[in-house]
Amino acid sequence: MTIYRDLDTSARILLGPGPSMVPPRVLGAMAHPLVGHLDPQFITVMDEVQELLRFVFQTQNRLTIPVSGTGSAGMEASLCNFIEPGDSVLIAVNGYFGERLCDMAGRYGADVHRLDRPWGEVFTVEEIEKALREKPAKLVAIVNAETSTGAWQPMEGISDVVHRQGGLLVMDCVTSLGGMPVKVDAWDIDVAYSGTQKCLGCPPGLSPLTVSGRAIESLHQRKTKVANWYLDLTMVEKYWGDGRTYHHTAPISMNYALREALRLVYEEGLQARFERHRINAELLWNGIESLGLRHYVSREYRLPSLTTVVVPENVDEVAIRRHLLDDFNIEIAGGLGPLKGRVWRIGLMGYSSSRENVTLLLEALKQLLGRQ
Repeated sequence: MTIYRDLDTSARILLGPGPSMVPPRVLGAMAHPLVGHLDPQFITVMDEVQELLRFVFQTQNRLTIPVSGTGSAGMEASLCNFIEPGDSVLIAVNGYFGERLCDMAGRYGADVHRLDRPWGEVFTVEEIEKALREKPAKLVAIVNAETSTGAWQPMEGISDVVHRQGGLLVMDCVTSLGGMPVKVDAWDIDVAYSGTQKCLGCPPGLSPLTVSGRAIESLHQRKTKVANWYLDLTMVEKYWGDGRTYHHTAPISMNYALREALRLVYEEGLQARFERHRINAELLWNGIESLGLRHYVSREYRLPSLTTVVVPENVDEVAIRRHLLDDFNIEIAGGLGPLKGRVWRIGLMGYSSSRENVTLLLEALKQLLGRQ
């Protein structure tokens, strides 16, 4: 008879692109007793989660919720609810997750047009405006923080050109929310989605999502049903709204965890949190350069939450990552797509973003690179 023993996983130092490390208070919140998902106590939790998400997104949007699913569910919800077959969609692609947006939009029957930049670069407002003059779009999607490259996309002014020609603007902020400014109202973003497992310092499993009044009006004017039942916001909004109409059983413990993670963000304060991420990122960047290594993204557009380091030609990048894990208990990640084998991806997100972690990683890299 096979014996299945108690879980005995190591407490890793998670410095990859996600998940990030989780504060003890968040882990403790997950151990709270379950209640029913329509219990008055849980409804209070739902209300508080929405209030705290509005704080982090810097928005007053009524429809601001955690989608029951990982960040990819939020991505899909941001597309399937606003795309009908034949709709023209413009997607800015400068990394792996721009590619994924194209794939998802195409599956819902969109007439997908790509605006491409080399991986690691960012887009200008003029480029997007030119693309929309050539082909107007009902929906424009862009990644604010590209996890595959570490590039930080400026958002100011983009909504102006999108709205001028009647479109909606969708923003991926999976690797930025809670670690750097995400100004949904100031930037006039129509739909923004994120994940819990990065700068928010929460386990993966929910996807924060916020939707503007303009986008809700577009949703309610659809001629066809949303092609994804589970992520259909015309039903989900009623579950999270005043009526609390049953749609699905929300993951109770994950919402407990998100509430506590957001409470930690609130207690720290957004500006202090952004500054912590920036200071620790700059400590890492300077240390990387002192080791003789190069950054993949120029400093001007580099994410404080996710740094890509170019692997020297004479270095076995997989071996370095394996030794970091085995010898120092540190996890970092390799590249995706065309960057596979060419870069390391180092995350300093949420609870993982600390001076101690940066110092430990730099010393470990120094020793391992010296051996090779």
